[in-house]
Amino acid sequence: MAEQEQAKTEAKGPAEKVEKGAEAQKHFEGYLAEVVDVVGRTGIYGEVKQAMCKILEGKDKGRVIRRNVAGKIYVGDLIRLPDTTREDKPIRAR
Repeated sequence: MAEQEQAKTEAKGPAEKVEKGAEAQKHFEGYLAEVVDVVGRTGIYGEVKQAMCKILEGKDKGRVIRRNVAGKIYVGDLIRLPDTTREDKPIRAR
């Protein structure tokens, strides 16, 4: 019985180590932005928040754009945006 358990643990082995450098950079692609203001909630159930974000990197550095963000977000948080060219529409009151 103990031999079977040992064989199972050996088969799993240690997780592969992730190389630092170029491989690690692929995971964090995008542009760093700071949340300046949380405008409001959107989505069918209010699960998405709309935030004004100030771009901290790239060619649009210093520009403030409106983006939809899922999950918990607060003023002062740093987020990574995949692109800075697209801006979301303002929330309309119905």
